[in-house]
Amino acid sequence: MADAITDVETRLRTCGLRPTRQRIALADLLFAKGDRHLTVEELHEEAAAAGVPVSLATVYNTLHQFTEAGLIRVLAVESQKTYFDTNVSDHHHFFVEGRNEVLDIPVSNIEIGNLPAAPDGMEISHVDVIIRLREKKS
Repeated sequence: MADAITDVETRLRTCGLRPTRQRIALADLLFAKGDRHLTVEELHEEAAAAGVPVSLATVYNTLHQFTEAGLIRVLAVESQKTYFDTNVSDHHHFFVEGRNEVLDIPVSNIEIGNLPAAPDGMEISHVDVIIRLREKKS
């Protein structure tokens, strides 16, 4: 466990973030299970279950700091729901309606063409494709 904490501390420092006790605890929860998609509320629940005393506001602020540092990506699936994606590589997503589940689609499975030109002084940083799924109706 000490090695995992040291790795998280190093990762935070490398991104310019001070490794506070709360950031280390949240980063450990966030990254310990591999690539995943979480809302602020879901990470807050995991923290509470793990005995990490953090407020919802602290989780929100920390996730946004991690996003600005490039550790995670924001994925706005619905206007009321924002997911944070630990996989920062180029890829797209399925969103399973009714289950509120986000699944990765490898970027090689989708070809995107005919993008509009970016306005003057701007460039396209990346393209997010979200394909919505629902259970088949019998």
